[in-house]
Amino acid sequence: MRDILVTIIFIVGCFKTLKKPYYGILLWSWLSYMNPHRLTYGFAYSAPFAYITAIILLFSMIITKEAKKPPINGLVILVIFFVIYMGLTTLNSYFPVQANTYYIRVLKIEFVVFLTLMLITDLDKLNKLLWAVVLSIGYFSIKGGIFTLLTGGGHIVFGPPGSMIEGNNELAVATLMIVPLMYYLYQIQTQKWIKYSLLIAIACSLFTILGTQSRGAFLAILVVGFFYWSKSQSKIKSALAISITGAIIFSFMPESWYKRMDTIQTYQTDGSAMGRINAWHYAFNAANDNFLGMGYESWTHETFAMYAPNPADVHVAHSIYFSVLADHGWLGLVLFLLIYLLTWIKLGSVIKAANNNINFKNYLLLAKMLQVSLIAYLVGGAFLSLSYYDLPWHIISFAVLIEEFLKQKKLAHSPQLSPQLSR
Repeated sequence: MRDILVTIIFIVGCFKTLKKPYYGILLWSWLSYMNPHRLTYGFAYSAPFAYITAIILLFSMIITKEAKKPPINGLVILVIFFVIYMGLTTLNSYFPVQANTYYIRVLKIEFVVFLTLMLITDLDKLNKLLWAVVLSIGYFSIKGGIFTLLTGGGHIVFGPPGSMIEGNNELAVATLMIVPLMYYLYQIQTQKWIKYSLLIAIACSLFTILGTQSRGAFLAILVVGFFYWSKSQSKIKSALAISITGAIIFSFMPESWYKRMDTIQTYQTDGSAMGRINAWHYAFNAANDNFLGMGYESWTHETFAMYAPNPADVHVAHSIYFSVLADHGWLGLVLFLLIYLLTWIKLGSVIKAANNNINFKNYLLLAKMLQVSLIAYLVGGAFLSLSYYDLPWHIISFAVLIEEFLKQKKLAHSPQLSPQLSR
C-alpha cells in the first residue's frame, strides 16, 4: 500500500513538473528530505525516483522556458566558488575514490539549490517549497514527539535510517531548524485548522528535540530561545510564553534525561565527548599539514594515526566546522563561514528594509525565522557532522530569493529602491 501511495504522489508530481517546472523542486525536496521510498517495503524502495525527477525537471525547463536567470550577487558567486574549491580538494584528497563519490552527492545538493534560485520566482512558490520541507522533516519530528510522549521520554529518538539525519543529534538540529519555519507558516495562514495543526506540530517537534537526548541540541534550543526573545516585539509576552512552554516540556522529561544533560559540565569523564575532542584535534592538525585538507571521508584509523592525539579513538567530526576544516583546509573553513556570514547580513538587510511596512510583513517575518533557523544550525552544528546537509544550503538560497522578491515588490510600489536593498 505504501509503495502504491508513494508512486502515485510521485507520478502526479511528475505531471505537474511537466507543466510547471518549479513543482520539480517541490518533488525533489520531498524525496530528499523525507525519503518516502525508504518507508516502503516493495518495488518503490529502490526505485530511482530522484533520477527520474531530475530528467523530467530539466526537460520541463527546456520546453516551458519558465526558468529565469538566477540572481547573481556576491553570496551566489561565493557559493559557486566554494563548490569549485571543494572539487579541487577532492582531486587532492587522501582517499580519492571515496571523496569523489561524496563530492558527487554534494554536487547534487548544490544543483538543487541552484535550480531553486532559477525556478522559485515569487513568495507564493517559496511558501509551497517551505511546506514541502516542513512536511517532509515534520513527519519525523511529529512522529518522534508522539513517541516521546507515549514513552515518557525514556527512549532516545532517532531519525529515518539511511538519511543524513539518521542520528539522534542530526534529527534534533534538523527539527529545531524547521520549528521557526512552522511558526512562519502558522502566522501567514488564515484557516484555523491549519493553524491548530501547525501548533500541534511545533509542540511535538519540541518534544522530539528533547527526546533525542542530544546535548548539542539542548544548548542550541537555549540559544534559539534567547535569540527569539531578543528579536520579539513584545519581550514580556515572549518571555512568559517561552518560560511556560519550557517549564511544561522540561518537567515532562525523566531523571535519566537530566543526568545526560549534566554530562555537559563533566565532559572530561564522558567517552563520547572526549572522542569528539580527539577528532577536532585531528582536523586541526590535518589542516595545518595540508593546505587543501584531506578531502571527504578521511576519518579513518590510517589518518588518525597520522594526526590524532589518540589514534585508536576514531570518530567522525561531530562538528560542521571541524568537518569542513579537515575536508578542505583553513581556506575552506573561511569560505564556509563567510557564506553564512553573508547570508546573515542579507537577511538582516531584508529585515531592515521591510521593518514597519505592513505590505512587507511576510518578508520581515520569514527573514527573522530564517535567522532563527540559522542560529539553530550554527550552534547545534558545532556538535554534529551536517556540513553538507540540504536544508542550510537551501536556506542560503531562500535568503537570496526573498531579497530579490522584496526588491521587485518595492519596485512595484515605488521607483526608488531602499538603500539597504540597492547594495
